[in-house]
Amino acid sequence: MTPHQPRKRFGQNFLHDQGVIARIHAAIAARPGERLVEIGPGQGAITAGLLEAVGELDVVELDRDLIEPLRARLGGRGTLRIHNVDALKFDLCALRQGPEERVRVVGNLPYNISTPLLFHFLAQSHCLADLHLMLQKEVVDRIVAEPGSKIYGRLSVMVQTQCRARSLLRIGPGAFTPAPKVDSAVVRLEPVADLYPLADPELHARIVAAAFGQRRKTLRNSLSGLVTPEQFERAEIDPMRRAETLSVTEYATLANAATCQEGQKTEN
Repeated sequence: MTPHQPRKRFGQNFLHDQGVIARIHAAIAARPGERLVEIGPGQGAITAGLLEAVGELDVVELDRDLIEPLRARLGGRGTLRIHNVDALKFDLCALRQGPEERVRVVGNLPYNISTPLLFHFLAQSHCLADLHLMLQKEVVDRIVAEPGSKIYGRLSVMVQTQCRARSLLRIGPGAFTPAPKVDSAVVRLEPVADLYPLADPELHARIVAAAFGQRRKTLRNSLSGLVTPEQFERAEIDPMRRAETLSVTEYATLANAATCQEGQKTEN
């Protein structure tokens, strides 16, 4: 069988470093009976150990040419269900056997669509127990960034509003074939219900996006039309501050202050 050639359009970089693979398995610590799904199994470097650990596994793979090699390699190791679909359209919640079950997500995400995939996963966070994701290190650094840093931004706030986030390990380009031009990292995300309760999540998302969309401006200017002076005062946030100075808590407080007063106006 001719070896599969990684495809640039799918953002394929196949992991081959056994030491890195072992560390990823140790971080995930999969156990029998857990509902696991792997996004982008590729040639099965991480998949094999996961399947052996849990006994049955769902994987989402867009590249049809990888499906039969996966079946051939992993046959007999457990029950493998392959979903040949775009991960951006995949319903993770549909994998649950009941409303209380939570899905664990593992993935070596294509770097060219990693941010859209993250937001797709966050939209389903109520169904998820945790996520272990391999991403470009720069993206992981942004996810876990703290207020005041240059890399703290929309992604930091949106992820940390719903999840506890921790960077687990850094991976050099040599661990992959072909070697990417950047370092990679694995991040663990643990969704927590009402970590920062929001009265209107959509308004919160709009406020965060607008603030960081014009991060050099003061909040009074960047959020003009979304947050009034009275709402800033209600949230006890100085409108002369800039986007990167607000904590995750303060963004939730500001959004809730705006939501509350908007609701009062509608009732009146």
